Parts: sequence; structure tokens; C-alpha cells
Amino acid sequence: MLGRQRLETLVIAVSGALIFNVLNIPLPFLFGPMAFCLLAALLRRPLKGFGQISVAARTVLGVAVGASFTPEVLQRIPDMLGSVLLIPIYIITIGLVGVPFFHRWCGFDKITAYYAAMPGGLQDMVVFGTEAGGDGRALSLIHATRVLLIVTLAPIILTAGFDASLNAPIGAPASTIPLPQLVLMTIAAVAGWKIAERIKLFGASILGPMVLSGILTLSGFIEHRPPAEAILAAQLLIGTSIGVGYVGVVWSELRRFVMAGVVFVAILAVLTLIFTEIVVLTGRAAALEGFLAFAPGGQAEMTVLAIVVGADLGFVIVHHLTRIFLVITCAPLIMRLLKKRDKKT
Repeated sequence: MLGRQRLETLVIAVSGALIFNVLNIPLPFLFGPMAFCLLAALLRRPLKGFGQISVAARTVLGVAVGASFTPEVLQRIPDMLGSVLLIPIYIITIGLVGVPFFHRWCGFDKITAYYAAMPGGLQDMVVFGTEAGGDGRALSLIHATRVLLIVTLAPIILTAGFDASLNAPIGAPASTIPLPQLVLMTIAAVAGWKIAERIKLFGASILGPMVLSGILTLSGFIEHRPPAEAILAAQLLIGTSIGVGYVGVVWSELRRFVMAGVVFVAILAVLTLIFTEIVVLTGRAAALEGFLAFAPGGQAEMTVLAIVVGADLGFVIVHHLTRIFLVITCAPLIMRLLKKRDKKT
């Protein structure tokens, strides 16, 4: 049983997707649920996310990425190292700008300011920051705002600034894909997810299926991307989860936490364009892939955008995995070092 709150959430999300689709708005199955659930949340509707169902939807994107790792893509990985090595510099730059912004300009404590600035996964930064003594509600709304605005603004920048189309084929209909292929992709999705969870791998729902489906693709077993219906369903659930993140927000939180997130996204946009220009001018990437690789959104959201614009999925995801890995592994360690330094002084 869905329950009353989740049933209402599903109705709102599907309505948003269908209306945006009729109006020919780009990415209707992502933006429709996101916009409608966001509006309903701000109108105080008691929406509720779909829990593990939403997590499971991300496995579809993991398989889609893994299916793109052909031998040709692997041969090009050494060529990506020049731009991948810029990721640590990018993260440090964001920290040097973001932490003072949140601490000195917005008045947050140092722990909250630190984790608010880190461009990692939303859930990871909220958990790490809260465990370290930061303001969990502030972190949740700031990072939700980061993801929301980047997902909203990136397509506008892609179409207006890079003359990209958002109509690239996302996958073949399920009816045209052989049943054994669908079964293999399902096994890769579920088994990869659960194995990754068991070994406590970050981003398990995406990274586990990506690795397992990548192995099966390179071995010649998987020859297709997940069907279009599965990717559309994943978009709907991702859009819903972003909108539901604002449930219970009050005016004081909108004024302080969300506005801080809005201004920070403007700062991130400038830094993203700077690093995009660097990789393009040095010949390390084309403009489209460079921008998508350095846009600091969530793994799932950036995967969706890379698919719908027909970008080099392998190139984009390698950069995002590097960013997320570095932030998740290094952020807590650096926080401990900063705490020790503060105690000594």
C-alpha cells in the first residue's frame, strides 16, 4: 500500500509530468514532478517521498552509464586525465570561496558552513554535517536548493549557451529490446546495488549497477541501454524527490537557508564556467562535455542531462564520480583536521 501521503505525492508528480508533456516543456518527466511537488510542498501539502523505490530508480541510470562503457570509451580514459586532474583544484576553489561565504556572510557556524560549501551528494553532506555537529535542516535545504537550481538552470544554459538539443534518444522502447537483455540489465541493477550496499560503497544505487553492467557490457553480454520507459520513470522519481525535499519549509527558512543556497549556486555557476573554459581552451574537452563534467549537481541528475543532450556519458560520469569520491572521502578528514587546529588555537 502506498499510503495516503505517498498516493497524493504520486498523483501530483504524474500530473506534473503529463501537463509538462502536453505543453512540450523540455524534460517533462523530470521538471513536471519537480515543479508540481515543489509547489505543493510550499503550499503545505503533506507530501512524502517513495523511499527505497526512489533509490531503486537510480539503478536504471547506473545501468545506462555502465552500458556506455565500451572498449572505445576505456581506451580514451588516459585522454581524460588532464581534465580529471582539475577536479581536486575545482573542489578546493569551491571550498575557499564557499566556506567564508556561508560563515562570514550568512552567519552559519563553521561546521555548517563547511559542509554547505562541499559539492558532494545531498544526503552524504547532510549526514556528515549533522554528525559533525552542524545544522542538519540548513544543510538539507541548502543542498536541495543547489540540486534544484542546477537541474533547472543547466538545460537553459545548454540550449541557450551551447546550442544543445534536449531531444536525444534516451533509449529504445522496452518492446523492441530482447527479453534476455532486459533480464540481464535488471540483474545488473539489483545485484550491483545490493553488493555495493553490502561493501558500503558510496552512491551504491548508481555506482554498483554501473560497475556490474559495465563489466557485462565489456564482456559482450549487455548490448542495449535500459528502455526509455525505465529512464522516464527514473526521471519522474528523481524530480519528485527534489520537490519533496521542501516539505515543511517555513518562511524564515526560505529567507535564510534557501536564499543562501540561491546565491551560492550563482557563485558555483561562475566557477563552473571558468573551469569549463579552461578545459575547452586547453583542448581537454568539447564545450558541452566540459560544462556537464564540472556542473556540481547530483550524480543522478547530471546523468539524466547527459543522456538527453546526447553527451559523451563516459566522460561526464568519470568527472562526477571523481568529484563525489573526493568530497565524500576527504571532507570528513579535513573537517577533523580543522577541529583539531581550532582546539589548539
